[in-house]
Amino acid sequence: MMTFIRRWPGMLVVGIVALSLLSGGVLAADPPPGHAAIASAHPLATAAGEEILKAGGNVFDAAVAVSAVLSVVEPGGSGLLGGGMFLLHRADDGRNVVIDAREVAPLAATRDMYLDKDGNPVRGLSTNTALAAGIPGEPAGLALIQSRYGKLTLAQTLAPAIRLARDGFEMYPRLEASLRFKQAQLEKTPDGVKIWFRDGKPLPVGTKVRQPQLARTLEIFAREGRDAFYTGTLARQLVPAVQKMGGIWTMEDLAAYQALEREPIVSRYHDATIVSAPPPSSGGIALATALNILSGYDLARVDTVTRKHLIIEAMRRMHHDRAVWLGDPAFTDIPVSMLTSPDYAAGIRTSIRLDHATPSAMLASAPKLMDTGMNTTHFSIVDAEGNRVAGTLTLNAGFGSGLVVEGTGLFLNNQMDDFSVKPGVPNIYGLIGAGANEIAPGKRMLSSISPTFVESPRGFMVVGSPGGSLIIGMVLLSVLDFVDGRSAQQIVEARRIHHQFEPDVLRYEKGALTTEEIARLKQLGYELMERESWGNLQVVIWERASGKLEAASDPRGVGTAGLY
Repeated sequence: MMTFIRRWPGMLVVGIVALSLLSGGVLAADPPPGHAAIASAHPLATAAGEEILKAGGNVFDAAVAVSAVLSVVEPGGSGLLGGGMFLLHRADDGRNVVIDAREVAPLAATRDMYLDKDGNPVRGLSTNTALAAGIPGEPAGLALIQSRYGKLTLAQTLAPAIRLARDGFEMYPRLEASLRFKQAQLEKTPDGVKIWFRDGKPLPVGTKVRQPQLARTLEIFAREGRDAFYTGTLARQLVPAVQKMGGIWTMEDLAAYQALEREPIVSRYHDATIVSAPPPSSGGIALATALNILSGYDLARVDTVTRKHLIIEAMRRMHHDRAVWLGDPAFTDIPVSMLTSPDYAAGIRTSIRLDHATPSAMLASAPKLMDTGMNTTHFSIVDAEGNRVAGTLTLNAGFGSGLVVEGTGLFLNNQMDDFSVKPGVPNIYGLIGAGANEIAPGKRMLSSISPTFVESPRGFMVVGSPGGSLIIGMVLLSVLDFVDGRSAQQIVEARRIHHQFEPDVLRYEKGALTTEEIARLKQLGYELMERESWGNLQVVIWERASGKLEAASDPRGVGTAGLY
């Protein structure tokens, strides 16, 4: 019998297939590493995690602190008016659980809200306006982690972020460049100009960036907890401010929001167990599909071009299924057991030719190529007891909508663009969707965020990355690299390739393919495009044989990793 995730109003929705796999897939409890490791997208966030661990907190306390600091020092990637998913592992009982802090559509949202009278998407409406904002989930997610899994108080774990918002941090080149890139949009709100610009230009590199409004917002959050954002002081401030900007939030929307605990999607690749995010993230199911396809080949024995060809074709097919099947499980019946089944993958495998690329047009029509953003953020943490967290947070595009809500210091997300605004029409990341991911009131939009654990006889890896539609492919490549024995540093440094079904283009970083490989892949029928570097992997690995921890932060970003 096929297992589905079904609509059960008012009840917690879980990945049913994961429950059946957990008993046979996860290794027995490992000895605690004795040390902690943190990899995040900014040195100050990594330092905040260390501060909390040294103050007696556990990995879950550190995750809250790192998340909050990232919202202060890396505002283009995440913020308290955004959302995300946190994959947690509790060492004392071996439990893996996902905290779903994904945003939801406001109750006044409608299926065609971003279309004109002729049924065509209105440019910028789902990305650059207050109407683009979903109801935020990050505050609820952080409060849930803190209260249910942490050892310290929310006030303690938010203290580093409050200090940095109040006292400031130095403007750095990556953030200054991002502000310059999106300046026209960021200047649409007076508070955005006041905080981030001076004399018509972004604050210069090296300037102290002080955010007193954000510090006050964080202080209220620390004092009132979750209720501050959903029924209390901040909720009463946010709703009229967002409505004034043209948004459709209501107090009812905020009061109804709940962060959820979900069972992760668990799959196998050879002797490794992969634990990742369930719907409304597409990460876990897509990884399972791709790895099941690849398990039918001996990638270690084929030549490098054939290996890349097979990986690309697996990527193509996992993104095809993402577009067809996946959405919010509270609104859509998702055939999880089918999509994660080795038998299903075996059937898909028969469509892969070793001598030719499969044109995506054979599966569906191709939309126009669009640029993929590098926004969102990720961190990976392991503490001395063996607890671990992979957290991926986002506002969607860089700085979300780019609009700062008056008096709060907070950027408004533009997550509504992650819905399928119109079937077959790509979002800002070039991803397409169908009815499973259409807009509906109270619905969670589909995501690609993929916080992931990999467990094997070698040990375990905690991994994830920003990158929009590129995320799942990056995590897939990191899983293969871990299984092949690569170190954390080698994994974050590896050059990347990407295919997402539509557009039917193989993207690659400079250095990812040799001249000979490029020529042979073209002979196989691929259209290739060299793109600028992408992603910002944060990796922690524990080696079972030696008991050693290793942490690495992607050199494409400005983050740091440390052992404590």
